[in-house]
Amino acid sequence: MKKRIFMLVLIFISFCLQCTLFKALSLGKVGPNLLLMLTSIFGFTGGKKDGMFAGFFAGLFTDILYGNGLIGFFMLLFVWAGFVNGMFNTLFYPEDIKLPLILTTFSDFIAGFLTYVFLFLLRSRLDLGFYTVHVILPETVYTLVVTIILYKPVLFLSGLFDDDASGERKVKDA
Repeated sequence: MKKRIFMLVLIFISFCLQCTLFKALSLGKVGPNLLLMLTSIFGFTGGKKDGMFAGFFAGLFTDILYGNGLIGFFMLLFVWAGFVNGMFNTLFYPEDIKLPLILTTFSDFIAGFLTYVFLFLLRSRLDLGFYTVHVILPETVYTLVVTIILYKPVLFLSGLFDDDASGERKVKDA
């Protein structure tokens, strides 16, 4: 229960930071996707259930802010990202940063592409090249840089709620 509350608080803080500080620090009107980054981190550190839980609430916050009256699209997208990242829980080692960076980058790129397909392409906005170069790739790179910076602190804080009595890391959904 404490872990779920911690996840919700961290998601809410990230949501506030994404809407305020990182909006002011945007590069070319593009900022990092902190909520997708957290969903990915909670997915591969805690398993599918934790990733989907984080994805549900991160997607709900994103739908409320950016959904354009469409509630559920980002929620579904983030739950998918949490589930897919949770499948890699058994391959995750906290000291190895390569897998988290690859998974977070892949998740952000695919989420950006699916956002284009379902929110722009279906409205006959056919300039995929422009959207990829000016939105998807910059956001993916920005999210990657922020993940490098925030990965260890989030992992440390998340680890406070993952340890059992013996101090060993639990592997969930194995």
